[in-house]
Amino acid sequence: MPMKRFLSVAACALLCTAASPARADMFRVGRLLCLSSPRVGLILGSTQSLRCTFFYARRPPRQYIYEGRIRRVGLDLGVTSAGTLSWAVFAKNSRIGSGTLRGNYVGASGSIAVGPGLGANVLIGGSRRSVMLQPLSIERSIGINLAAGVTNLTLGSRGRP
Repeated sequence: MPMKRFLSVAACALLCTAASPARADMFRVGRLLCLSSPRVGLILGSTQSLRCTFFYARRPPRQYIYEGRIRRVGLDLGVTSAGTLSWAVFAKNSRIGSGTLRGNYVGASGSIAVGPGLGANVLIGGSRRSVMLQPLSIERSIGINLAAGVTNLTLGSRGRP
């Protein structure tokens, strides 16, 4: 069973890496950490609510709060508890404020859980498509689930903590 899990996670990572756009003109500006609600896969998709904190890596360090919703369309079977998603955030410029990450992101995703689970997501979008959530998110959850497909993430800003 551990070999199947490893191969599944590797396949998800490969899928997401192959679908990722070039980031030659972007540089890393921080990390987005999201706490997700429990998810029930409905064969053709699922929806989760998110509460996110963006940790701006420049000086002085800042944090911005976002609320969002992640929708997956594709194969999604099973149930998972609340989880954590973490992305490295890349941007085209260094003008980062409380609403910079606000907007819609689209990309590929995959996850597997048999007890503890892992997942990967590659998303691009935001304000004028100037922000990229890359290279892979790390998704942790507990449950029984298999998911792969297209993902849409919508973020709305809530300001500073």
